[in-house]
Amino acid sequence: MTSTPKQKVAVIGGGGNVGASTAFALIAKGVPAEVLIVDLSEQAALGQALDISDASFTMPGTCRQASFQEAGQADVIIITAGARQKPNEPRSNLIDRNYTIIKSIMDSFQPIKSTSKILLISNPVDVLTHIAQTTSGLPRAQVIGSGTYLDSGRLRNALSDITGVSPTSIHAYMLGEHGDNQFTGWSSARIGGLPLLDHPKLKGMDLESINQKIAHKAYEIIEAKGSTYYGIGMCAAIIAEALLNNTSQVFPLTHYVEGLGCYMSWPAAIGSSGVEQSFDVKLDAAETKKLEVAVKAIKEVCAKYN
Repeated sequence: MTSTPKQKVAVIGGGGNVGASTAFALIAKGVPAEVLIVDLSEQAALGQALDISDASFTMPGTCRQASFQEAGQADVIIITAGARQKPNEPRSNLIDRNYTIIKSIMDSFQPIKSTSKILLISNPVDVLTHIAQTTSGLPRAQVIGSGTYLDSGRLRNALSDITGVSPTSIHAYMLGEHGDNQFTGWSSARIGGLPLLDHPKLKGMDLESINQKIAHKAYEIIEAKGSTYYGIGMCAAIIAEALLNNTSQVFPLTHYVEGLGCYMSWPAAIGSSGVEQSFDVKLDAAETKKLEVAVKAIKEVCAKYN
């Protein structure tokens, strides 16, 4: 019998598609942690935990079903639970349905381990991360959301197809409010140390069409199969691994940006204490206006849930 890993990652909503995909990604990536599957449907949580544990026999991680109280003592708590987004439904419409769910989850954790990091996946992620922080009582640096990390990955894939350069060598971010008010930081994007827009294959491209295609890809997937889960599951696992291993990697994540006065998807370095640094991205005039729109939208909604 293998020993149980010391670090614990709880996946709330682990009985569903996003939660199960996240838990499986943690195991498949070889993250040396005990993955706790938690769900209101104990039968679904048990089934997913048993199934995923079958994939762990060659990996350092383990997987089992757990309670909400156990989850509150985990090193990283990933929240995937929430009302499902309907086809063509703006993420902002999900807030009222998800507020009660998030608050109930936080109440069920109490007392939460003081060093726990909470990672929100549920949408609308910027507002729900704000709600999770205020209801959990944890410091802002320890409560983050997946933000535009997946969208930035989609952007890099699209730019890779255009330029013929590996996505890992393209440094470009989707920024702002995850969803309707997100935008591409074209002016700060780089490839091979040079401005991305100087690449010859991007000359004359309709940049706004690229931006819109990336921003609405989730709707296309939802229309076709009901929900998205593989991409975001892998993103969540990568973020959790960075938190556990104290890597100080930079991701475009939802976190509290002091200069903006709200939770926003913005580049940040994360480690074992949560957010370590938030970076001041240089924007042009048009991008700055889009940022102002996003900040205003988030603040207006968050004010209702303080």
